[in-house]
This record gives sequence, C-alpha cells and structure tokens, in this order.
Amino acid sequence: MRLVSMTIRLASAPYSRFSDRLVLRALRVLGPALCLFAFAAISLTVRAQSPTAAPDSARTLLAPSPPSVAPQVTTNAVTAPSGYVLSANDQVAVEVFGEEDLRTNGRLNAEGNLSLPLLGSVHLAGLNLTQATARVSELYARDYLVNPKVNVMLVGYAKRRFTMLGQVNRPGSFEMPEGSPMGIDLLEAIAMAGGYTRIAAPERITVRRHSPKGDEILKVDGKRLARGTGGANSSFKVQAGDTITVGESIF
Repeated sequence: MRLVSMTIRLASAPYSRFSDRLVLRALRVLGPALCLFAFAAISLTVRAQSPTAAPDSARTLLAPSPPSVAPQVTTNAVTAPSGYVLSANDQVAVEVFGEEDLRTNGRLNAEGNLSLPLLGSVHLAGLNLTQATARVSELYARDYLVNPKVNVMLVGYAKRRFTMLGQVNRPGSFEMPEGSPMGIDLLEAIAMAGGYTRIAAPERITVRRHSPKGDEILKVDGKRLARGTGGANSSFKVQAGDTITVGESIF
C-alpha cells in the first residue's frame, strides 16, 4: 500500500523542489522493485525479438525437392546367339537415344522388311544385330539426325520352318524345335521327315538357301556327315527357309 500511495503522489505532484525530494525518496523505497521490473521487461523484450524456429513441417516445405528422373523403359529383348541373322517374322525393337518418337517394336514382314518412322520400309533380313544397327544408323544420319545412337534388339523369334523334299518318308514343311535359333543339324531334320526311303541317295543332298545376295545351292554328302567325316559339312546346320532335297539312287 505504501508503494502504491507513493507512486500516486509522485505521478500527481507538480514539479518543484519538493518534487525532487519526493523523487529521491521514491527511488530509495522503490529501487529493488524497479530493478526486478526492469529485469523482467528486458527478458520479455529479448524473447520477443529472438527469431522463432520454424516447425519441422515448414522446414520440410521449404526444402528443395530432389531432381526428377526420367522413367526407364525396358524392352523385353531376348539374348540372341552370337552372329544370329534376322529373318522374316522375327520381332525386333529399334531405339534411338533421345528420340522417343522413333521407337519401334514390330515384326519383319515376309520380305524381311521393317517399317520405321521417317524411313519407311527397311530391309533387315539377312543381317545380324550389329549390321542391322549400323544400317538403321546410316539411314537416319543420311537425312534426319546427327550422329544418331541406335540400338536394334531381338524381341522374339519367328516361327521357323524348313522344307524336306525328295527321298524321305514324310516330305513337307516342318517347324524347327524351340531353342534352336541358329538352326538344327541336317540329320535331325531328316529324322523329323521320317528318315530316308529305300531308294534314297544320302550322298546326294541339295540345300537351297535364301540370302541377301540371292539363292544359294549347297551340296551335302549325308553319308560322310553320318560317319563324321564330312569335313566342312560335318556340322551342317539347316536354317529357317531352307529347302532340302534328298536325291534318288541310280541303279
């Protein structure tokens, strides 16, 4: 009460020497209280001026987002044997780096051609994958792209067939077994056709084969092949599209 009364008197008193004495007296009485009040006021001021830490959610919102990564597109390519040659009805995928509009996945037609964006029909049958890649790269670089990065991949094998004629028990067209993209042994092909007839001449077998340079006629001695003494023909492989004719014995 004394503190309140003195404060009121100090505030309402007119300025005079009496006022000076009153102020000095008030300071002696109110000194400890004023110190505590000042300390509290300073503490509140410092806290009010200190920056408020941002909540975790705010910091999260302000954090830079990671750079976006383009999705990876995977083509279901199959592992082709070394030197595998493309043929009609093989399914291939063609990719050009950085040119999504030029991606192609399709089958070679009966003539061995594949339709490609900008290029139209391109003949790929008779080429291995490395040669096909070089061919497509050359065509795109000729008129459309600068140093194109091309990849040609085998996606699926065609239904591969060969034809047996002449002196076999079941002449006709046969489908090659699965898992034989490089062809099958000639003796296996003859067995699929029921083997030789009684009048067959195994030493006189003719194979007609299609190639980019035109048809080839190959002569094979089946007797030497069976004995393992066929030399260059000791591991003769029948390829898709081959026509094999077994000759007839001459009495």
